[in-house]
Amino acid sequence: MSSSLANPSESHDVVVGQDLPESAGRVLRVGPLKPSLEETLAGDFRAERLPDGDARASFLAEHGDEVTAVVTSGRTGVDADLMAALPNLGSIVHFGVGYDTTDVDRAAELGIGVSNTPDVLTDCVADTALGLVLDTMRGFTAADRFVRAGRWPVEGNVPLTRKVSGAKVGILGLGRIGTAIADRLTAFRCTIAYHNRRVVDGSPFRYAASPAELAASVDVLIVAAAGGAGTRHLVDREVLEALGANGFLINVARGSVVDEDALVELLQQGRLAGAGLDVFAHEPEVPAALLELDNVVLLPHLASGTIETRAAMEELTLQNLDTYLRTGDLVTPVVVPDPTLRGKETR
Repeated sequence: MSSSLANPSESHDVVVGQDLPESAGRVLRVGPLKPSLEETLAGDFRAERLPDGDARASFLAEHGDEVTAVVTSGRTGVDADLMAALPNLGSIVHFGVGYDTTDVDRAAELGIGVSNTPDVLTDCVADTALGLVLDTMRGFTAADRFVRAGRWPVEGNVPLTRKVSGAKVGILGLGRIGTAIADRLTAFRCTIAYHNRRVVDGSPFRYAASPAELAASVDVLIVAAAGGAGTRHLVDREVLEALGANGFLINVARGSVVDEDALVELLQQGRLAGAGLDVFAHEPEVPAALLELDNVVLLPHLASGTIETRAAMEELTLQNLDTYLRTGDLVTPVVVPDPTLRGKETR
């Protein structure tokens, strides 16, 4: 499958993977990717997949110095050891907005560019957050299970739930996605507050100085912060306890941002009103205790999982790769490639 190169602001006649310069080098696929993306990478870019097990070391020993670009996802990433085995690697192209599984600091030290696919999935992730707020507070899927089990005629009505319109909502991470979530919730006349590392200039929403302060002041805490070591357990026991027995947690960010053990414990003890989770600490494993709780909505990391959004993510991934192989640049860089650093660090 060939995909035309498309910039969000302009169109091109170039077809990705065709007539690449001889200096482009070898492309490596690391970890599972969207099937149509795998097909394009294998066909148009002649990209091989990094083997697992015993074959991995022999492949890297034989071909590691030929690889100039890697395509991976936020679920797999590229660590420092793999970078060391690819001495001529110049770019790591991510399918997805998350890149916390890649050692970005080490990549920057080595001059390796890193890209992701921002913006194109903002709407779908924000829509998912809104859906989780509605479902978790109103108990829609729990009520659906109640009806399907034949319990309505026997037990009568389900317990009353909580109103969404007018609720106080805290957003942890007011970036692209957090802002899109806030925009949606203003239509529900919700009062919005947020916490970031710094105040967002021009934001109409109240700023809280810490995650715990934010949690203590809202009915619903929505986690939309980036993943990675810097935000691991940003929502810790203190934050969850501040949210309290009447508070709801919604997570569409990364499972690592929340202390999952503390979350499970507080939910089991009735010290949180409920949770809506699209992400988990050890995906695809979900704590067994959560499966037993009717006040918890569980999704299999599907926030960006629409046909339109995944197609746009694939297109932007290919655009980043093709642009790097032709020009040495990336369209949506997290780290800008710097070839002057190559060779100055030992991999």
